[in-house]
Amino acid sequence: MAGDGLSDGMSGNLSIRLPDMIVITPSGVPYDAMTPADIVVISQDGTLPGAKRRRPSTETPMHLAVYHACGPAAGAVAHTHSPYVVALSATSDALPAVHYAMAGLGGPVRVTPYARFGTAELADRAVAGLAGRSAVILGNHGALTYGATLSQAYDRARTLEWLARVYWLAAQAGQPRTLTEEQLTEVADATRELRYGEE
Repeated sequence: MAGDGLSDGMSGNLSIRLPDMIVITPSGVPYDAMTPADIVVISQDGTLPGAKRRRPSTETPMHLAVYHACGPAAGAVAHTHSPYVVALSATSDALPAVHYAMAGLGGPVRVTPYARFGTAELADRAVAGLAGRSAVILGNHGALTYGATLSQAYDRARTLEWLARVYWLAAQAGQPRTLTEEQLTEVADATRELRYGEE
C-alpha cells in the first residue's frame, strides 16, 4: 500500500475473512517492517484466541462491521489513507461519476461525516455509506473498499484513488461533466455480459 501511494507509514489496514476467522494487519507496525508473523488472527466476533505477538489494527471494529453488514460479498477489506481521497474527503460530500470505472464501485462514492478512528461511530458511518456500494470515503480520514478477495478489495482502493485524482484534476480545469445512473448501469451490464476484466 505504501508503494502504491495508498497509505503512509503505518496508516491504513487490510483484512481477509476466512470461514472461522479473520486475519488483519497489526497496529503500529510500518509496512516495510511487517512480516507474516506480524499478521493477527481474530475470531469472527473480534476476540483474540490465544496469545498474540501483535495487537490487531485499531480499525478492527470497522472491518468487523463491514463483514457483518455486507455478507458474503465482503471477503476482504482495504482501508487506505490515499492523498486525493483524503483531500476530497475534506472538501466534498461525494465523489461524482467522472469516469465509467465508477460503475465497478456501485456508483458515485459517498463521503461520510467525520468520526474518530477506531470507534463504533466510524464503523456505523462506514457501513451506512457503503449501502449499494463497494467503496466509501471517510470524512477527513481516508477510504474503505471491500471485495470478494483481497485482490479485488485492493484493486478497488487503487481505482478509487485514481478516480479521486481524475476528479480533482478535472475540477481544476472547470466544472466536471459526470455520468448518469443510467449510463453507469449500462456499463455494469456490459461488463457482466462481456465478462470484462476476467481471464
